[in-house]
Amino acid sequence: MNANDAIVHTSKLTKFYGKRLGIEEVDLDVKRGEVFGYLGPNGAGKTTTIRTLLDFIHPTGGSATVFGLDTRRNSIEIHRHVGYLQGELKLYGNLTGKDLLRYLGNLRGGIDWNYVKKLASRLDCELSRKISTLSHGNKQKLGLVQAFMHKPEFLVLDEPTQGLDPLMQQEFYRLITEARNEGQTVFLSSHILPEVEKVCDRIGIIRQGRLITVETIEVLKSHAVRQLEIHFAGAIPKDRFIGISGVRDVVVENDMLRCNVIGSLDTLVKVAAGFEVVNILSHEPSLEEIFMTYYNEDKNNVK
Repeated sequence: MNANDAIVHTSKLTKFYGKRLGIEEVDLDVKRGEVFGYLGPNGAGKTTTIRTLLDFIHPTGGSATVFGLDTRRNSIEIHRHVGYLQGELKLYGNLTGKDLLRYLGNLRGGIDWNYVKKLASRLDCELSRKISTLSHGNKQKLGLVQAFMHKPEFLVLDEPTQGLDPLMQQEFYRLITEARNEGQTVFLSSHILPEVEKVCDRIGIIRQGRLITVETIEVLKSHAVRQLEIHFAGAIPKDRFIGISGVRDVVVENDMLRCNVIGSLDTLVKVAAGFEVVNILSHEPSLEEIFMTYYNEDKNNVK
């Protein structure tokens, strides 16, 4: 993808904290209008990447642009078009939620207060109480309202659902879907695998500060191991299923075949069609299984 087609473009982006690695040589493009999931456990480098993109911390090496603007020289202009929810949310405790949102809205030159109230209602967000009296989950909802309230071109959300109950998580997913439909771009950092699988178009997997892969979820799953069980009307010869491309760990027990498949099922299905098939059971790999496959392979390759 051409860097000019990307909301975010990084080239060998690197950040060290003294001798400690934050991220190293991250090459990343986030497409306009997509929901991009940035996936990794705590400490993998997700927040460092975000803070570097938003110029809250400065890179040790490499470069980054957002909207085609250099993140160091043009950070103020970039921030005008960004909605940001930080991972470790800190708010002015002596203000009410309403006071905070009006203050932040005024800094942005004004916002549609009716839209703010609609967001607060959808997220069951209490705006009349002092922030210091709110639970973690209610503070998180307030943080989401401030990120979405000015309908930003680019939403950057660092662990956005932490502290939310399941009902509010579902409402958040609806907000993300609506943002995508409106043409907004979303960069969503998470370590919650079902969340990323539910809402993201593509994901990047980061481990120990290094970007391992960037793919669509569909492509990742196509490379993953799928467990297959086929039941036939009668006994089948095992040797007919040995040596098929992508098929391994073949077990035949009279009229039943079990195997693992990587990639396309086409050849296996064509061979199976030579016999009377009664039933096919397929265990689709979850994103968690795929994630652990990439993590384990990368770990084994680290010298």
